[in-house]
Amino acid sequence: MSARRELAIAALLCAAGAGLSASAGGREWATVHAQDTLVPLGRSLTGQELTGAATALGWAGLAGLAGLFATHGRIRAAVGVLLTVLGAGIAYASVTAVGRSHVLQAAAGKSQLLGLAGHATVDTTAWWVISAVGGLLLLAAGALVAIRGARWPGMSARYDPAGASATQAAAADRPASPGSGAADPLGMWKSLDRGEDPTAPAPPARSEQSPP
Repeated sequence: MSARRELAIAALLCAAGAGLSASAGGREWATVHAQDTLVPLGRSLTGQELTGAATALGWAGLAGLAGLFATHGRIRAAVGVLLTVLGAGIAYASVTAVGRSHVLQAAAGKSQLLGLAGHATVDTTAWWVISAVGGLLLLAAGALVAIRGARWPGMSARYDPAGASATQAAAADRPASPGSGAADPLGMWKSLDRGEDPTAPAPPARSEQSPP
């Protein structure tokens, strides 16, 4: 598999994983019902109400997507390690957020009557699973970048024509001709002070003939 294809796969996994986690945070993750009260009570809780970490880490993963293209070498590998940590954090936060005790505590903070209910039931939806899957996708993208990312080309190298870097390096090492525009500016000012034309071609060197 080519390096550019690996980069494309990592970027797709990163965008999909971080996007799923960021969007799932605003959805309903759990519902609490209390039937043993005078009036049946119910409360729906979103992912952000249960844990803001999963959503925040998802947005951070989307920001890290730009780092895949803006960096190269070891810095890109470090970005991969960061994405791996973000993905693991999203998966952990998503799973722990729907624990029964945590959901009841969050619901009690939103409604005092639910806190007084003796027997409350907790129903969860599939959105926390989607958030956890997004974290795992982001983790996979980060692992791929951390292992292989240092070998991938950078953004500038991707759009440069073949052999451009070698041509630029050769041009930088080539000395400037005396009449060229790439001459030293300080030397041009000194020539003007002496009354010389810095743009005039240099006179041909005289050949010294050996005496007979």
